Amino acid sequence: MSGDLTHIGPDGRARMVDVSDKAVTAREAVAQGVVHMSAGTLKLALSRDTKKGDPLAVAELAGIMAAKKTSDLIPLCHPLPLTGVKVEISQHTKETALVVTARAKTSGQTGVEMEALTAVSAACLTLYDMLKAVDKAMVIGGIELVEKTGGKSGDYRKADI
Repeated sequence: MSGDLTHIGPDGRARMVDVSDKAVTAREAVAQGVVHMSAGTLKLALSRDTKKGDPLAVAELAGIMAAKKTSDLIPLCHPLPLTGVKVEISQHTKETALVVTARAKTSGQTGVEMEALTAVSAACLTLYDMLKAVDKAMVIGGIELVEKTGGKSGDYRKADI
């Protein structure tokens, strides 16, 4: 692993990385996060019927919208022509929680990891917002990149998935 930070110039100042010489390749990233909640809150979320509407559908849409706005939210992140974003929310198999998974795709000169991570973050926050009236003790965590393909640095897959 390189110790060089590409967003910091030799003078120590922040900079946007110049990707103009990089090849255009198909790139894809998958990220996940978890929202832990009480059993009652989970049951309500899975019913997809709250006073605010379907929390899963709204959160999935929020994740897609956030992926499209990533470069507006994250300094030095390149705006990308996304070719696909999919956000899915499912019940955790072992815990009282919902798992948010986002897959982002592009054909470009830089990766889509930040778009996938931003989608997960926004979807998790939206779940919290949709359900906070019944459970303010929810915990958002485990937001991480689980897979990426394409680009100069090669493919990555989290070891324990």
